[in-house]
Amino acid sequence: MDFGVPREVRDLEGRVGLTPAGVTALAEAGHTIYVERDAGAVAGFSDEDYRRVGAQIVYSAAEAYGRAEVVVKVARPTAQEHALFRPEQTIFSFLHLAVSSPDLYEALTARRITAIAYEMIQEDDGRLPVLLPTSQVAGRLAPIIAGRLLTTRGGGRGILLSGIPGVPPAAVVILGAGVLGTNAARAFLGLGAQVTVLDKDARKLQQLDDLLGGRVTTMLSTEYNLRRAVAFADVLVGAVLVPGRRAPVLVTREMVRRMRPGSVIIDFAIDSGGCVETSRPTSLRGQTFVEEGVIHHCVPNMPAAVARTASYALTNAALPYLLAIGQEGLEGALQNHLPLRRGVNLLRGELASPALAAALGRTPEVDLFAGGEA
Repeated sequence: MDFGVPREVRDLEGRVGLTPAGVTALAEAGHTIYVERDAGAVAGFSDEDYRRVGAQIVYSAAEAYGRAEVVVKVARPTAQEHALFRPEQTIFSFLHLAVSSPDLYEALTARRITAIAYEMIQEDDGRLPVLLPTSQVAGRLAPIIAGRLLTTRGGGRGILLSGIPGVPPAAVVILGAGVLGTNAARAFLGLGAQVTVLDKDARKLQQLDDLLGGRVTTMLSTEYNLRRAVAFADVLVGAVLVPGRRAPVLVTREMVRRMRPGSVIIDFAIDSGGCVETSRPTSLRGQTFVEEGVIHHCVPNMPAAVARTASYALTNAALPYLLAIGQEGLEGALQNHLPLRRGVNLLRGELASPALAAALGRTPEVDLFAGGEA
């Protein structure tokens, strides 16, 4: 099978869809991999690194798309890439179609694309295996971001996350006890911050409490508790996810208004629309804005700040599914791998995901779950 790896074109998006290690595995399985020139440069992978393991270097995005049966990306395609889609090809990427521009959905349907969203590939136990390492990276970046923004020079309250003897640490409130929230909690704890985590699932809070030895304060996510926790937060981290749907808005503008000036909001849910009413997408080039006196950091692709680590993590997680499609073909892989089937947003241009259909107010056009296994 022919795989294509185009260079990412979003501003400062340095990750690459496949590392040389991933190319090695596909090449050894007998597949052809076309990698656009400099696709891995920002992440520290040269064209020669790819050539040595069997990739063919192509010199335009049009060629990377045009030769590929399966395109392997990181960020969802931009408007300039829509015209490059090859009819009836398969595209792997983080898509977040529930909150994307309608023109992407239209381009995917017009070219009869099979669109597989990394963030919706889901195991039977609810685990999201491809999103998981990206969430781990984001969570562990959280205290690095927060520590910088809380400084006086960063415009924050002039607070040291850890405090010192006689001076209390920063109060960090994390919304969501999933993978991202858990990794953020662990990282903040490691720096000595005071950490509170809210989630609507008491079992997740119990697991987090056990994992971290009771060192975090846990609260059930009710409106009353949210109002209390947000008001005292020096740092508020949004780590909420509903696969295939827009993130729920948990923090209202009125709650933000009650936060102390110079406090920090890091809304990682922004790639799904954001869980704070005052959030709006920013970028790695211009990461923050101030609203209601509070610093907002809302970068959808923050893991791109550590492009090499994030690229390795994504390749490791996605590779089993790419190998399955290469070995079994699209139909066989979808038949034999239910987690992969759950990640299909569109099948040859037809809406296939029940979750996405519900988010868009549409009806699925093809049923991949006739046996009721969604």
